[in-house]
Amino acid sequence: MNTAKLEHFRKLLLAELRRHARHVSDEQGNAVDIASDEAKESADLASRDVINELSLKLGERESQMVADIDQALLRMKEGSYGLCVKCNKPIDERRLEAVPTARYDAACQEGLENNHRLERPTL
Repeated sequence: MNTAKLEHFRKLLLAELRRHARHVSDEQGNAVDIASDEAKESADLASRDVINELSLKLGERESQMVADIDQALLRMKEGSYGLCVKCNKPIDERRLEAVPTARYDAACQEGLENNHRLERPTL
């Protein structure tokens, strides 16, 4: 991948990093606010617990996205960004535009998803 393309994707990743970092801070702040409200009022404790758990899970999801972006930036520094970590083939640039943190090319990603579906027990 040429230098101009790498710079383009680096800018995309940094913009996403800023956006997700803000969300993590916002969600964790909301969870703390909810927890302090619970201490003040014991009514509707069950619904507040659900809201609190949801806020924390959203924070975890955002935290995972920040970690994924960090890993993509690290791969960029190492010179392996844009290469599938499984087969080492180039990841299509259209895929990287849609998912700048992509670690796998489309074929390997599909294979992983199919294997994951097979591993899940069915009822």
